[in-house]
Amino acid sequence: MKPNDPRVAQVLARFIDHTDLRPEATAADIHRLCVEAKKVNCKAVCVAGGWVQHAVNCLDGEGPKLASVVGFPHGNSSLAARVHEAKLAAITGAEELDLVIALGQLKSGRFDAVEEDIREVVEAARESGEVLVKVILETAALTDDEKKRGCELVEKAGADYVKTSTGFGPGGATVEDVRLLRECVGDRLGVKASGGIRDRVSALAMIEAGASRLGCSSTLAILDSGHG
Repeated sequence: MKPNDPRVAQVLARFIDHTDLRPEATAADIHRLCVEAKKVNCKAVCVAGGWVQHAVNCLDGEGPKLASVVGFPHGNSSLAARVHEAKLAAITGAEELDLVIALGQLKSGRFDAVEEDIREVVEAARESGEVLVKVILETAALTDDEKKRGCELVEKAGADYVKTSTGFGPGGATVEDVRLLRECVGDRLGVKASGGIRDRVSALAMIEAGASRLGCSSTLAILDSGHG
């Protein structure tokens, strides 16, 4: 796809989770997010847990899926808290969850604990139905070996996607990281690129590298023109 092709915006929208996870986001911001996502036919909207019910009301069963986050943004909450957060989000209406991996545990080499953490969150989420779970690795904080091990653990634990970044960590998505994650998971899992994707050229580069989903807060700018 060429950036200035008029058909690109329509195709790109189906890759995008239109996102607002700012701590200062207001009810009006979340309402606007949902209206925009419906208008351009995004794949999903992504909001913090405290806004799930509001987003359910705003979407009113139309258009995009509703995604929320677990253990966001640092990945260092207790397993019990993460399980409860996942259950509550799913019960309230979230159809997808973006879980921040237990980052410190991964970097400590406590791989069994990381795998258990992901598995229990996945199982808790799916008590309410077929909830899709994406696991955020925070790739900018990891070595390549840690990224590869993270992908292995995500797959073993039964989650559906690996995701690059929270957008609140030391860096965002890169083409190199997306390519590495896709090489690790093959076609068995999805790959979501998120963090710092603000123009159409960058979005298309992530898809070309292997991303099957994009997390974007600059969605309208990406879709409005080939130059962001």
